[in-house]
Amino acid sequence: MSRPQMLVVAAALGLAFSQTVLAAPAAALAGNPLATASTLPFHYPAFDKIKDEHFLPAYAEGMRQQLKEIDVIANNKKPATFDNTIVAMEKSGALLTRVQTTFGNLQGANTNDKLDAIDSEMSPKLAAHGDAIYLNPKLYARVKALYDKRDSLKLDAESKHLLERYHTDFVRAGAKLSAADKEKLKAINGVIATLQTTFTQNVLKETNASALVVDTREELAGMSDAEIDAAAAAAKAKGKDGKFLVALVNTSGQPPLAVLKNRAVRSRLMAVSLARGANGGEFDNRQVVLKIAKARAEKATLLGYENYAAYSLEDQTAHDTGAVNKLLGELAKPAVNNARKEAADLQAVVDADKGGFKIEAGDWAYYTDKVRAQRFAFDENQLKPYFELDNVLINGVFYAATKLYGITFKERKDLPVYNPDVRVFDVFDADGKQLAIFIADMYARSNKQGGAWMNEYISQSTLLGTKSVVANHLNIPKPPAGEPTLLTYDEVKTAFHEFGHALHGMFSNVKYPRFSGTSVPRDFVEYPSQVNEMWAVWPEVLANYAKHYKTGAPMPKELLDKVIASKKFNQGFMTTEYLAASLLDQRWHQLTPAQIPTDVLAFEAQSLKDMGVDFAPVPPRYRTTYFSHSFSGGYSAGYYAYLWSEKLDADTVEWFKEKGGLKRENGDWFRAKLLSRGGTDDAMNLFHNFRGRDPVIEPLLERRGLTGK
Repeated sequence: MSRPQMLVVAAALGLAFSQTVLAAPAAALAGNPLATASTLPFHYPAFDKIKDEHFLPAYAEGMRQQLKEIDVIANNKKPATFDNTIVAMEKSGALLTRVQTTFGNLQGANTNDKLDAIDSEMSPKLAAHGDAIYLNPKLYARVKALYDKRDSLKLDAESKHLLERYHTDFVRAGAKLSAADKEKLKAINGVIATLQTTFTQNVLKETNASALVVDTREELAGMSDAEIDAAAAAAKAKGKDGKFLVALVNTSGQPPLAVLKNRAVRSRLMAVSLARGANGGEFDNRQVVLKIAKARAEKATLLGYENYAAYSLEDQTAHDTGAVNKLLGELAKPAVNNARKEAADLQAVVDADKGGFKIEAGDWAYYTDKVRAQRFAFDENQLKPYFELDNVLINGVFYAATKLYGITFKERKDLPVYNPDVRVFDVFDADGKQLAIFIADMYARSNKQGGAWMNEYISQSTLLGTKSVVANHLNIPKPPAGEPTLLTYDEVKTAFHEFGHALHGMFSNVKYPRFSGTSVPRDFVEYPSQVNEMWAVWPEVLANYAKHYKTGAPMPKELLDKVIASKKFNQGFMTTEYLAASLLDQRWHQLTPAQIPTDVLAFEAQSLKDMGVDFAPVPPRYRTTYFSHSFSGGYSAGYYAYLWSEKLDADTVEWFKEKGGLKRENGDWFRAKLLSRGGTDDAMNLFHNFRGRDPVIEPLLERRGLTGK
């Protein structure tokens, strides 16, 4: 995932901002490390100097400075030119973007009560700040004057695309509305910003509060001794000495479900996971969901759209709700049919063991491993000793990037970090010149948002002379001191996936920051990262990192062959849980204001039934009340994007295979035609220029076992 936790100004406002230093920061910021760009390499943040109390005054001054800059642009007596209007906006807001980027990243990865309070205070203020820019009639008039004569301005392709993009951003932000409707929109935007922040904070707090507590070590049978010890330590840290605490991740399914032998404990764990956000109390998200859905629907109506999904999708490669509904609808029936067949296989194992129960959601992962063991003669736990974190990162993720793109990595210990577990690497291009700085934040923490994501502290831009400082965040449970960090196969794939986003950021070679790195449509941004997953099981790469953490012995070929043979296994489940969440996301955002329901859970249940994905053993990957992708703003009406991107990904994987796989010439072509281009062209044009044709769906259907073969 790319930047889901970031509420950076560049994303919130659609503008891009300079990292350069303003000549004279306000006296109020004397001694504030955010006042000027960091003097560390590549403007890497001075985490050791930045304190919570620095953010609010820096925010205030940053907004003041940018509005002053915008006022100069809007009231310029000279006729609008590309340089004095568009480029000037690109260079505006240096302080604000520095503050917002740093804060947004830290608040997602290492938050506390003070940062949460700042987030709550600033969200509506930043929304109002964005409105002050985009709803400024004089500023829009200058943009429109340039847009109307764009064909005669003799702009290069990237500059012309930037002008067109700015015009689109202004129109979609409400620049054409009447004065009265602009005031209505400002109020709605403030409400949405506040509610999204509340939803996000509730999800993290509820996830922590819902951790499962068990009384005895025996109840956790199936988990490793190290994992049980970690659960005991977690319970002790919460004042529950002698008990065991199983922390939750943000998805419906929980990793321990695959190994817990005690069915009652599995059922309890699944139940607390599915109930999050709907338990009553201070973290209940049901009313928050209804208010968000209504406010977004009202915004879309005010802007002239049928519903919020129509508004959101117009700016994506899918373009409209019809295209998304068609894709999801076509896959729903075969996916559920496959899931039902898989459930029958699981039930057969239960019956053979004389279990005396019907397969439920909490049983799925446990019995899936049993069926996998029968069918392929291995289970997931056989893999973990070969997936030690450092080997995966250095000898897997980095190794593949070196082979494919010629880049190299050198860890450095001298730069400050916000948590002792965070690692920092210099990244060098094939010519030996430094390309970027990469931050690896791999471990789960109670003050860290769930899931995995990439973000940027500094974005590349030749206009500003900046290069990328990119971060990957995972949520791998940290083992007790002295124990190795052994990953699941899914965690390995996630590491490769997120590094695909990092490559997209680091390889950016654009002039304007508005187009830097992953600044592409939401349903395109997951594509390069999904492609990078292919190298996790590429034989040469796997042989380099999949080594037993004790003996150093390579993963046996027969085990690897079984892993590859099982890739289509359980695809009915995985596709169904994803589609259920994607369809829920669309259902909520295809409502008009008058159609907003009063009961969140009833609407969710009816929606799943109407869409044919109401198969209880396979709940949605995210239920509505903890569906951060959808209700925190990042992927609202856009969760389908992973599947849309996977269509491009599957086709691209075939291209790499046809061209010989892990070869420099292949990496260089992919980098030159797509990864380096950011948002400088229409996304599908970039794909066509890389692939030589439009994408086809057959590789995706084959991958997910939906071809009937």
